[in-house]
Amino acid sequence: VSVVNALSLWTEVFVKRGGELWYQKYNRGVPEEPLKVIGDATGTGTIVRFKPDFQIFETLVFDYNTLSARLKELAYLNKGLTINLSDLRKEPNKNETFNFNGGIVDFVKEIISEKKEEDLTIKEPIFMSGESNGVSVEVALIYSVAEAEVLYSFVNNIHTLEGGTHVTGFRTSLTKVINDIAKDLGFLKDKEDNFLGPDIREGTSAIISVKVPQPQFEGQTKTKLGNSEVAGIVSSIINKDLKIFLEDNPSDAKAIITRILLSRKARIAGENARKVVRKSIFEVGSLPGKLADCASKNPDECEVYIVEGDSAGGSAKQGRNRHFQAILPLRGKILNVEKSGITKAKESDTIKSMITVFGTGIDDRFEISKLRYGKIIIMTDADVDGAHIRTLILTFLYRHMVDLIHNGNVYIAQPPLYKVTFGKKIQYAYSDKELSETISAMGAKEVKDDQEITTENDDGEVIAVSSEIPVSINEKKGYTLQRYKGLGEMNPEQLWETTMDPENRILLQVSIDNAREADMLFDKLMGDKVEPRRLFIEENAEYVKNLDI
Repeated sequence: VSVVNALSLWTEVFVKRGGELWYQKYNRGVPEEPLKVIGDATGTGTIVRFKPDFQIFETLVFDYNTLSARLKELAYLNKGLTINLSDLRKEPNKNETFNFNGGIVDFVKEIISEKKEEDLTIKEPIFMSGESNGVSVEVALIYSVAEAEVLYSFVNNIHTLEGGTHVTGFRTSLTKVINDIAKDLGFLKDKEDNFLGPDIREGTSAIISVKVPQPQFEGQTKTKLGNSEVAGIVSSIINKDLKIFLEDNPSDAKAIITRILLSRKARIAGENARKVVRKSIFEVGSLPGKLADCASKNPDECEVYIVEGDSAGGSAKQGRNRHFQAILPLRGKILNVEKSGITKAKESDTIKSMITVFGTGIDDRFEISKLRYGKIIIMTDADVDGAHIRTLILTFLYRHMVDLIHNGNVYIAQPPLYKVTFGKKIQYAYSDKELSETISAMGAKEVKDDQEITTENDDGEVIAVSSEIPVSINEKKGYTLQRYKGLGEMNPEQLWETTMDPENRILLQVSIDNAREADMLFDKLMGDKVEPRRLFIEENAEYVKNLDI
């Protein structure tokens, strides 16, 4: 609350205590007057009202979905807590209530809600909890047929994106207990190698929530727990509770171990295949021939553009700065790894090209220190097909090279949508709003009706009509407007000037503000279940302003 107060234009606090209602108001963090009693009250409670400071924030508009996701997360992490969220800004008002008596067990169920029942190795999540030396631990875990490990860890309700000692303790104990039970049930012989950690964690969806009295965080972002004693506490609790569960539920234990045996079999098969193939696709050997590499070998200054098709690739190769810009053209749409799985994806030439060009490897073989380009820039057409290709690339990167996103290496290029020519002067517009401003600056104004947006000159003469095709605008005045549908429509000079020149270009850095929401959205929109995707489209149709078909 002290931070909120410091960043607010004003803050008000009401406290009911001892039969009295106390009040204090602050202006930009400074109290107006001392704390005072303003009336009688029954019960207890606190109300905090504040208004963000317009001198500090670029926007004062709260995003309802962001608040809803965070408050829902808090309700999951604090079993039995009720949180009410109301948005009274416009009619109809929005109201939601979050209360989860199952706590993080319900959290895990939401994460796997898009999966089919037959895809689950066990029907219900395993819940483990305990407390030691003031540190409380809660863990919920379930297995599915998915290839990826899904793990979200929290310390004092804060999402520890980089993990930490609590995650280390969980993984260590999970590996030990599973191997012990597998030996007890006869799945592993004494002479056989134990299951490796990646074998055991494949297909898991887990939530780890710990409450630590004096947390110590590492790194600039403070998203990695550093308390060494927490690893032992978490490990001890998991060792006890998980062993009891597996011993009491032998059918679930056998199902889990059978699932892990398949993981190990796939891993060994992959390792044997790599022994046969001298140069694996996960190692930087010969680069693909269609890559136009750059001269520099310094990753900090190098960047690679991923473009669709040979036409755009040709313009990009001619227009680039050959010293630090590389071009990798892709033919057609890449595989949807959410549906096909990584085993099939590895057979795709497009996927193999990206893995080889980046140089990092993927999944458990990923090493960001081997990254050949500091910027990976996705440059696709500004249409539906381009957006689809971009989404497929991002799906692959998120599922198998997510550290590239966390590390800030992935960008999306923003080519212009319009070219406006006024005599010998050329202006580019990257949005409809910017187009309107550009034309207005040339002495025109826009007129809107129910059907279309037109542009008039000062005499009221229509000189432009909003359209998806190139439109001539009153050529007597010298105005012309071109709508770019693809990168291939630009010559190399235009592509460099608008989209590739570091001095002028616009790049959007890809980030993951909410990893859990991102994970579920990829599963919903790119997975093989149609119903969740249909419902998502129906629920969000009202937000679609322009649909390019």
